[in-house]
Order: sequence, then C-alpha cells, then structure tokens
Amino acid sequence: MPKNSKLKSILIIGSGPIVIGQACEFDYSGTQALRSLREDGIETILINSNPATIMTDPSMADHVYLLPLTTKSIIQILKEHPQIDAVLPTMGGQTALNLCIEADEKGIWKDFNVDIIGVDIDAINITEDREKFRELMLKIGIPMAPQATATSYLQGKEIAQEFGFPLVIRASFTLGGAGASFVYKEEEFDELLTRGLEISPIHEVMIDKALIGWKEYELELLRDANDNVVIICSIENMDPMGIHTGDSITVAPAMTLSDRTYQKMRDMAIHMMRSIGDFAGGCNVQFAVSPDDEENIIAIEINPRVSRSSALASKATGYPIAKVASKLAIGYHLDELDNQITKSTSALFEPTLDYVIVKIPRWNFDKFEGSDRTLGLQMKSVGEVMGIGRSFQEALHKATQSLEIKRNGLGADGKGYKNYDQIISKLTYASWDRVFVIYDAIQMGIPLSRIHEITKIDMWFLKQYEELHHLEKEISNYSIETLNRELLLEAKQKGYGDRQIAHMLNCLESQVYKKREELGIKRVYKLVDTCAAEFKAQTPYYYSTFENEMETADGTLYPHNESIVSDKKKIVVLGSGPNRIGQGIEFDYCCVHGVLAAAECRYETIMINCNPETVSTDFDTADKLYFEPVFWEHIYDIIKHEKPEGVIVQLGGQTALKLAEKLDRYGIKIIGTTYQSLDLAEDRGSFSKLLKENNIPYPKFDVATTAEEALAVADTLDFPILVRPSYVLGGQGMKIVINKKELEEHVVDLLRSIPNNKLLLDHYLDGAIEAEADAICDGENVYIIGIMEHIEPCGIHSGDSNATLPPFNLGEFVMQQIKDHTKKIALALNTVGLINIQFAIKDDIVYIIEANPRASRTVPFISKAYGEPYVNYATKVMLGEKKVTDFNFNPQLKGYAIKQPVFSFNKFHNVNKKLGPEMKSTGESILFIESLKDDEFYNLYSRRKMYLSK
Repeated sequence: MPKNSKLKSILIIGSGPIVIGQACEFDYSGTQALRSLREDGIETILINSNPATIMTDPSMADHVYLLPLTTKSIIQILKEHPQIDAVLPTMGGQTALNLCIEADEKGIWKDFNVDIIGVDIDAINITEDREKFRELMLKIGIPMAPQATATSYLQGKEIAQEFGFPLVIRASFTLGGAGASFVYKEEEFDELLTRGLEISPIHEVMIDKALIGWKEYELELLRDANDNVVIICSIENMDPMGIHTGDSITVAPAMTLSDRTYQKMRDMAIHMMRSIGDFAGGCNVQFAVSPDDEENIIAIEINPRVSRSSALASKATGYPIAKVASKLAIGYHLDELDNQITKSTSALFEPTLDYVIVKIPRWNFDKFEGSDRTLGLQMKSVGEVMGIGRSFQEALHKATQSLEIKRNGLGADGKGYKNYDQIISKLTYASWDRVFVIYDAIQMGIPLSRIHEITKIDMWFLKQYEELHHLEKEISNYSIETLNRELLLEAKQKGYGDRQIAHMLNCLESQVYKKREELGIKRVYKLVDTCAAEFKAQTPYYYSTFENEMETADGTLYPHNESIVSDKKKIVVLGSGPNRIGQGIEFDYCCVHGVLAAAECRYETIMINCNPETVSTDFDTADKLYFEPVFWEHIYDIIKHEKPEGVIVQLGGQTALKLAEKLDRYGIKIIGTTYQSLDLAEDRGSFSKLLKENNIPYPKFDVATTAEEALAVADTLDFPILVRPSYVLGGQGMKIVINKKELEEHVVDLLRSIPNNKLLLDHYLDGAIEAEADAICDGENVYIIGIMEHIEPCGIHSGDSNATLPPFNLGEFVMQQIKDHTKKIALALNTVGLINIQFAIKDDIVYIIEANPRASRTVPFISKAYGEPYVNYATKVMLGEKKVTDFNFNPQLKGYAIKQPVFSFNKFHNVNKKLGPEMKSTGESILFIESLKDDEFYNLYSRRKMYLSK
C-alpha cells in the first residue's frame, strides 16, 4: 500500500531545549522525519522552541514555529493551519509524547479533527503506566521482574516490606530515568520513595525487585501497517542492570548472547510491539538476561517512539530508522521502500554488521558542584561518542579517543590510576571513568574474577581488556628501532593510537608514524553499507581500520581501500565531537550549514565527526562522511588520503579549533581565519596588546603561570579579580575571587587540572552590563549580524545568561562604541568568517572581555531570530567565493528575541545551583516578545541577580 493520500499536511512536535536525558538525537530524528515527509510532497509544520538546532532551520519545514511546547501553542498553530491532517509525536522524545497526551486529554486533536500517526495514544499510555504495562506483559506471557505500583507513601512502604531489599524505584511518565533509584537499605527508602512520587507528573512509582548483575540488552524495531516487523539492531550494554542505558557503555551487535537466546528475545520483542497497539512506526525494547547458562529473559520496558538508541542504531547500521519510521507512519509498507544506503534493495531487511560499534557517554560532573558522581538508574551524561572498528578492541579505543578528556585511548598514556583502594572504590561505585579504570585494575594485577565479581561486567569483555594489556606489556619490551611489523600492525588493528605506542616505546609520536609509513602499515577505509558488502552501497559513509595487504592474481600487494578519491576540489569540515556543556548542538548546526554552503560553491564536502546523535553524521549530509574520532592521527590520515583544498575549523567549536595549530604546522591550509589570528585571540596577553594598540578599553589585567606570580599580580589589580585560563570553552575554570586566599587556592587548583596554562587575571567590573556581538568579516569589510544585551549582570557566563536581541537599554553612545570596537577588532585580527566579541559596559564605557574569531553559541539563535542564513554567508566568505558586500542582508524581527538558558540541575540532588563565569546550562530555548512590557520579560529581569555567585 502506498502512502495515505488523505495526509497532505502534518504537524511534527520537536523535543525542545537540550536537557540531560533528551539531547540532540531527537533533533536528528526530527530532521530526518521532516526531510522524509517533504520527499512525499507533504506540507510540514514544526513546533520546537530550540533555536540551536538544524531541525528549526527555516529550510527544514514549510512552517517553523519557535514557540514554547505547550497546548496553548498547539491550539495557536492549529487555528493558523486548519489544513493539518495529522500529528507525528514520536520524533521529539518524551517531551513530544507528553505534550501529545496532554492535548489528547484536553480534546484538542478531536476538536481540530487531527489524527495521531506513528503511534497510538493507548500504546503510549500502556507503556508509560507501569502497572498497565505489567498486566499486559503477564497476559501475553512475557516475564517481568516482581514489581508493584504505589501512588502513595503508605502503599510504597507495604510493597517494600513484601519484596525486601534491594529494590528499584521508577517514577511513571518521566524521561532519562528521572526519579529512579536503587535502594539497598531500608533507611534510604523513605527519602527516595518521596522523591519518586514528587517527580512523577501523576505521582506514581513502580517498585521492582532489583535484578542486580543481570545483563541488559536493547532491540530497535520497525513495523509497518501490514504487520511486517524488522529488527534493525541489537545493542548490548557492557554495564549490567542498574546503570541507565544512556550512561552505559554499549556495543552493537550484541556480543555475549547465544543465538538461541537472541532468537527468543527477537520473538518476545515482536510479540510485545504487536500487543501494545496497532500502529506503524519505530519501537525500542529493553531486556534483562540472567548472567548464567539459563539466560532467562525478563522484559524491562518498551518505548513506542524513536529513542536515544535509535539514533545510535541508525549510525551503527546505516539504516535511517527515523526516516523510514516516518514513511511507515504515512502508510508505506517496508517492502515498498528502498534501502537508503544500497539504493538497490528493499527496506524490508535486517542490517548485517561486519564491524563493531562502541558507544561511550560523555559526562560533565565538574559543572555540577557537589553532585553525586556515581552512576545509577537516573541518567547523568550530557552527550556520547561512537567508535567503529573491525573488532571490539579497535572500536573501544576509537571511542575513548573521541571523548576529548585528555586521554589518548585505553591506558598507555601515563594517566591511569595507581592506587588500589581508589581503583576498587571506582569499580564498586560505578564511576564515569570505569572504562579506563578496568584497564588500570588489570594493569595493577587485580584478577579478572575479582573485577567481574565487583562490576558484574561479562567475562568476555574483561578478557578483551586483558588481551590489550598483554599486548601493551609485550610492546614495552621493544624500542622504536627493534619493534617488528607484526606487533606494530597488531597494535594498530586493536586500536592503539600512535601516541600510545610512542608511550610504550618511550619515543615520539612522529617516530611511530614514520615507522608505520616505512613498514607500509596504512590506514584503510571501509564502507558502512548495512549489508556486510553483499550489495553495492551508493552512500559514502566510512570508518578506518588496518589490515594485511591483499595479493592479486599477478602477485601485486595492496591494502583494500573502499574510499575512492575523486579529482574534484574538496573541503574538509571538522565536526564538534561529543556534546558537552559549553559546546552543544549549536556547533553541529554550524557544521551542517558549512557543508551545505561549500557544496553550493561546487566543492566536494567531507565531514569528520564521531557524535552519533547529530545531523552532521547523517550519511547524506556531506558528500563523504568519515565517522572517526576528531583526533589528530585520524584526521591527518584522512587529509593525506583525500588531499583537500583546505580544512574548515571555525565551525566545530573548541574541538576543531584545538587542531588548528597542528594543521598549520603540517602545512595544511585552514580555510578562513588563519591559525595565527585564532591563536592571538586565544592568548589573552597578546590579545590585550592588540587592544592597547587600537585604543580599545579593556579591564586592567596581567598574566600569571604560577600561584606566586598570581599573588604578585593581585597587588597591582584591585579585587574582585576574574581568573581565566587560555584555550578553554564554556568558561572552564573561570572564577571570580575576592581575596588572596581564594586566589591562591583557585590558581593552584587550575594549574593542577590544566598544566602549563597561561592564566589571565582581570579586574572584575562589578555591576557592569554584559553584551556581545557576532559579525562576519572578509578581511576588509565587517557586517555585524547581531548585538545582544544580557539580562543578567556581568560575571555570569554568556551561555547561562538570557541574551536579548536587539539590546533593550543601551544608549546610542554605547551602541556606537560596540559597533566601532567590533569592526576594529575583526579587522585587526584579520578575520575571514565569523567572530564573536563580548563586552562589559560600565559608566558608559565599553570594555572588551574577549573575542573569538569563530562560530559562536549565539550564531544559530541570531540566524533564527532574524531569518537569515548567516553561517551559509560566512562559509562562502571563508572560501573566498564572496565578499561581505555581495550579500543583501535583510534581517526581520518584530520586537525582541530572547535566548533563554535551560539547566539540568534536577538530575543532581543537592547540587550547587549558583551561576558564575563557568557555564552550566545544557541547552536553550528562544522566546519572542513584542515589547519590554511583556510579563515574561519583567519576570526575567526581576530575577536577574538571583543565582549570581562570586
């Protein structure tokens, strides 16, 4: 059956601001769904309040509404678009599903004659209401852990008495495991039960008997209206039950499951999906399996929507789940759709993987002062990375190299833990860095049986770790001169970076690279093709690996490289790596626009990134996608292979910028602003000299590299003093200190965590107003795309401030200074592309806080507020295709737009919520107001100093 011809106009609900538990994987799903529906000539209307995403770009839907995700907004849209036939709520995470349910309960869909597609309300209600779900599962013969529902404190106490400890408490209708916890002792129960009941919007919790040490698996399913079901991917959590899947290290395909049990699990998942409702779309099912030979299976939950894991499964297999799910929602059957990768086979097939993927979450605990860092049922990570390799070991190494936490991979970098008690403690209380701690434990000689007993991680994974340790020990017996080809190739095949091998051999990374070249150990690229090379893939989506050379019939030796280099002019765009606080989805937005603009200028576009949640790593965003760590060795090999005209670094945040120095040193052209200018802006001392030469005011400052120097500087500056390290993003390590004791403590602490850093000490302008400007410069002309005034006072990081566009109370004199300073600085830094400058205004004097000649967090916000594709323009300027004067700028904004930060403090009990110069927000929303008399503006302004901390 082809698509339902009655569906001509569809409303899609987005997921709103990024929060812990609901990140940009739903931006990816929503973007795919919009593109998929438009292919079929369907009018798309989108509601989403997040300005930082590609999904809310005007080019993505026919009508984009940047409105709060409320039923009031839904009614407004349905009144403006009476033609809407249906709503697709499965692409926007829990936020979209909850809003859909609320609108249904209020009779809104019925009043406007709107159908719900992709899921049905009964399926949502059954899967979210844990009691109903349990009853249904038992009815259809699917085993569940002993559990019961409590809607009051008293009921909860009775259940606990009956089950005994340990227990699991899960709150109904929440996201990312909010309100869920393990309860080991009776004395903890009261508080955790109360918290769960409070967090659940319907004040209901499910209390389960804890399945401690059981293994956890997920399956991703798709089903069409003809009741065809395919399993896209099996995912195994390396961590056992008890750690939220979003915080677990996961592996695809499942590694330690017998085929018999896998087939049983498949049948159960299909049976579960069919039983919850008669709908066409995607589903995510989670299971627990007993860690013995019996392999008993117990169902945990089912989500009738695309999930966090669907994005991962899509990138892992090359099967675009959201794209196909939206086609199924409008009536297509799986056998009528093409496999998007091969273009020659049908979508009614189950992908086969001839490689392994490993996902590792990325945390930001340092931003949540006083937070509990142990992992449990409530998700705490802010992003994730994925590594693709020919073996688990290679994929694991690539994933650890992608994390950007100053590690070179597993072990062999001198940064492991050496203290026995600390290692045992970190294994006992699951820590964010346990992926490294396991290696440290093996290195220390702690037996695998003991590590297994503590962590309950399957022995198969631990043995893989042990093999790596043995290899490291063996290589350490050699020197760079004596190491043989066989051992070096084995180390590369198992994912060790040149830096790690150099550490083992006590030599330089460049020497290992040279030795590899001499021995002909070259990285080759393989296709992600969904079908283990059974059919020819049409989509260039690659990962790297190492292999022995093949021998042809005539005796020629060659490594089999599936990435064929064209003779077109090429541009590489470096992605922004994993999401974290300070560097979020806004940089992915910039990278995608950079790729599209370069394609418009007739370049072949090459994307390098390792974040599975994003649109930039979609297989059809760039001409070629290398799903690889944004890590020097990987990038350099791709550049040598592809020989591009140059590399764009200014769109990928600090991740890409940090590689500029090496690119420059190796003679690789940086497109746009040069490394020298980027470095000058980052080096606070040199930059202040530039300001002095241009007669631009800046706060009194000095530079220090030791605590002693900092104390001497304090004698010449007045307190309060703002301490800032160089080369960091999101205000990392910034702090306002008010006396010498605080100054000394903070400087010592900083230099321990960021060694050899130049610290800038500024006199903090207490009570100043903060503003910022973004501009495009071509080296001769400057166009200011937006000036924003922060509602909060100076001292709160710009990412945590409510930024108002245009400014609301800066006079003509101050505005002129901002414009003059912006133009002068952009030209003095020889900017080619984007630049962001931050200002502090005191007594009508505009002081410069800092300048960043790159894409900033606010560029997508300004682009959405004014309806202009500024990143597209800036990329064309960087490529030298256009001058600033070639564009016809025409910004449109009635009233004001406010960029509002969104925090995830509720994920951390007892955390310090104070705001300061270090950024803590996880996402943002946009608010449009017609005038400053608006109640929302008044509320924001009256609370502006509430959380300010020195």
